[in-house]
Amino acid sequence: MPGTKALSLASIVSLNPSSTALPGHGVIEELANGLGWWALVAALVGLVLGAATWALGSHTNNYQYSSSGRRAVLVSALAALVIGAAPEVVNFLFGAGRSAH
Repeated sequence: MPGTKALSLASIVSLNPSSTALPGHGVIEELANGLGWWALVAALVGLVLGAATWALGSHTNNYQYSSSGRRAVLVSALAALVIGAAPEVVNFLFGAGRSAH
């Protein structure tokens, strides 16, 4: 049966992630942490500038600036949320994938 052979070949492959399996694992982890920090700084700057634009637009009754500032605040806040949740989301999805049979 052709389907049985494909099923038996699929069970041969496995994946066990290990941070020590390759040289330079510490450098890659530090790089990821550094990129996460820069992304959070960018989200903070976007949040502050968006809040200032929102306040200035609201104070001067400029709907376009107010709307742009509000959008910048929301996007920056969501970016910070995604950056913070990224490791847990990846681990959850990896665990869900491992439990699929």
